[in-house]
Amino acid sequence: MALSLPAHPDPLATRLHTSGLLHELTYGLGGPFHYLLPERFDTNLAAFRSALAGARVEGRVYYAKKANKACVFIDRCATAGAGVDVASLGEVREALGRGVRGEALVVTGPAKADALLRVAAQQGALVAVDALDELDRVLTLGGPRPPRVLLRVHPPAQPNSRFGLSPVDLDEAMHDCAEAGDRVRMEGFSFHLSGYDTQQRTDLAGDLVELCLKARVLGLQADRISIGGGFAVDYVPADAWKTFLERHQPGDYHAGKTFTAADFYPYHSPVAGADALAAVLAASPYGAGPALSERLREAGVMLLLEPGRALLDGAGASVFTVQGVKDRDGYGIVTVDGTSLSLSEQWFNSEYLPDPQLLSARPLPADHASYRACVAGASCLDSDLLTWRKIAFPAQPAIGDLLVYPNTAGYQMDSNESPFHELPLPPKVVIDHPDDTGRPRWRLDR
Repeated sequence: MALSLPAHPDPLATRLHTSGLLHELTYGLGGPFHYLLPERFDTNLAAFRSALAGARVEGRVYYAKKANKACVFIDRCATAGAGVDVASLGEVREALGRGVRGEALVVTGPAKADALLRVAAQQGALVAVDALDELDRVLTLGGPRPPRVLLRVHPPAQPNSRFGLSPVDLDEAMHDCAEAGDRVRMEGFSFHLSGYDTQQRTDLAGDLVELCLKARVLGLQADRISIGGGFAVDYVPADAWKTFLERHQPGDYHAGKTFTAADFYPYHSPVAGADALAAVLAASPYGAGPALSERLREAGVMLLLEPGRALLDGAGASVFTVQGVKDRDGYGIVTVDGTSLSLSEQWFNSEYLPDPQLLSARPLPADHASYRACVAGASCLDSDLLTWRKIAFPAQPAIGDLLVYPNTAGYQMDSNESPFHELPLPPKVVIDHPDDTGRPRWRLDR
């Protein structure tokens, strides 16, 4: 029996899927596409801001642009006054060009190019400095106003992380900033922490608050910390996820491919999104003393955060058309008109696990039966599978049917896309829902 991992029910997506619009878009666009639901981004941003307000913490939300290249989400940031986390000149240009103020940008990433540092300083962006040599380059920039910097701290809980300044380098960096005087504004500290452990994030945030107090003794501003992203998204129900982890085996995948639980994103998370931020703020660093929220208030420290995936939860899906079906050893291989490069979890030698939904323009026969099949891409690579797992479709897919991969806006749509075989990249379609019960409208993201 095939293991099922259905995504959480989504009334907005269901309304769209039953409107007939997706089949029309497939016909009109002539290939696969991603659709975007920007109102979901608005809702998620409001939830993060509410978590800050509920904890009585002054804070700012920066959207991690790397999570999705779509313009519409930057437009939403500009409209809502949210910040944007960028890591390249291209991302800086895009954000500024869509109306985001330079002061609302935070520039992350390792070993930044001189040109990126120069533009960041000119625009008043906040720069997360990752190394002493990078700080040296910042201090020699000059210009009409001093560069704004955070010093990124190496996370003790993740000693193999390549990001951040060691304790010795951090101390030197603070003294360098103090000696630089008006040539730099050292506004605080940041960290890059992998994973979704809320207590680890609370612990390191508490350390950064103490570093702010230490830096002020040196005459530095040090009034804000950034705790990055790492707010999980809850894709599937708890019982389905538990059953899947307990029972999945090589026979559930095409060619007996093997995966371990560690290979997968945690597709179920009991504490996700803005609730995860609330948990970080409510916990005490290292489990002792006042909650992080209280420590931030007492120290007069602002909290910055850079969610990407969590702001995009429910904000889009990916649509492919079935091009062919073949039977193979007790299951089928469904080939679609795109490639696995449009579901970027394959980049991590993993699998995007929420079940794709079969949408058929034809009425299914009364006696239709479940059909197990993996999903292959249109390239001539044997490894080009969008889904190695043998999905239990409600009926055998047919040419012209659609497969909709749910909730792919966060990192899946375009982190790893390539025009392999000269195939065009799937366009992004923005779906606008009128306030009444009218039919959804669409426009290309541009």
